[in-house]
Amino acid sequence: MTIQPPSDTPAIRLIMMPKDTNAQGSVFGGTILSLIDQAAFVEAWRQKNHRYVTVAMNAVEFHEPVHVGDILSLWAQTRRIGRTSIQVHVKVQALRRGSGSEILVTQADVTLVALDDAGRPTPVLDGTS
Repeated sequence: MTIQPPSDTPAIRLIMMPKDTNAQGSVFGGTILSLIDQAAFVEAWRQKNHRYVTVAMNAVEFHEPVHVGDILSLWAQTRRIGRTSIQVHVKVQALRRGSGSEILVTQADVTLVALDDAGRPTPVLDGTS
């Protein structure tokens, strides 16, 4: 099993906008969960280009809210590659608008399964990496 070393750049980085917020003015947790899923896919695809589906995400605990104007960075690192699955750890940080401080928002371990063209699990690594 060959795992590419971690990238020194985030899988995703974006500015949170008013469309991303709930009635209390903080970014929807579901928006962040969706971004975690996307960051995990980016990292899995970086290991080997496949169609992937998410099969599990561990408990996600939000430590800090995210606000409009915060720059959200999602860092992803492969933890384990199994035969047909890959586990990716995603860390979410927010760069606060105004203060410039960076805070840990949450983190999660995401398990994805590689699928073939027929939608069946397929080996993540097949010797052509």
